[in-house]
Amino acid sequence: MTLLDDPAFWRFPVTAQLVSMGVFLLAAGPLTALAWLDPARLRPYRLQSRCHAARKQVPKAALYWLGNNLLMFALVVLLWPWLRELGVDTSARAPSVLEVAASLALFIVLDDFAYYWMHRGFHAHPVLYERIHKVHHRVVTPWALAAHTMHPVEFILTGALTLLWPVLFGAHVVTIWCWVAFRQLEAADGHSGYVLPWNPLHLVPTYKGAGFHDLHHARFRGNYAGFLPYLDRLFGTQAEALGARAGAAVAAIESAVTGASSTAGDAELRAARASGEEPRGAP
Repeated sequence: MTLLDDPAFWRFPVTAQLVSMGVFLLAAGPLTALAWLDPARLRPYRLQSRCHAARKQVPKAALYWLGNNLLMFALVVLLWPWLRELGVDTSARAPSVLEVAASLALFIVLDDFAYYWMHRGFHAHPVLYERIHKVHHRVVTPWALAAHTMHPVEFILTGALTLLWPVLFGAHVVTIWCWVAFRQLEAADGHSGYVLPWNPLHLVPTYKGAGFHDLHHARFRGNYAGFLPYLDRLFGTQAEALGARAGAAVAAIESAVTGASSTAGDAELRAARASGEEPRGAP
């Protein structure tokens, strides 16, 4: 059976890659437009007062997105004869909602733990930072499409880490689709530069979103976890206490999620903006 005649090939690497790229664009597109247009009505929810560079950098970021994703797909195709034997369930059987939810919860915990140490390692070793991770940190004021602005090595390592857990546990391919979709939503939101009160991702327990990761880009140190802030608290790498802008944004989100009025949070955000307090730039 040839590669193109293999149903498992179409269900796993091809569809998973299309889901990954498509979901990221659907999420990052509107959020990048938000950074580009910078509407006055939503500025209270913007994390940094410095202007986004989206208008100048969108073409380059789009090239990084396309190039990195094509490279990742080419690598998966090259390794497909080996990957096919690793036990991913590509059958027509659909997993239950409970099975998918439980798998995603497990993958989030495992992936974030491993990503924390990989990310921290990129910052701990000067060669790794200068040669690889620095590409991503050229974006000091994040915006969504820039989430994929990475050195190809870092992009492949991050993608490999994402696929490691479903492969190890023999997850169903539908679960993998949901997992990569979730990771791309997280990537777009975490780099959006805004903390919006209607963002459904903030319903996920402990998630701090852009308010957490934006501070990492602004200060270059600390907040290495991708999703679960407890890791930085546990290992003593939590960035300095959030400035008034980011802190008020996160408080507003938490208030909105718990059903409380966000009026107070909005007022805090406006006060923070008036004070001009924000995360510092590069050291």
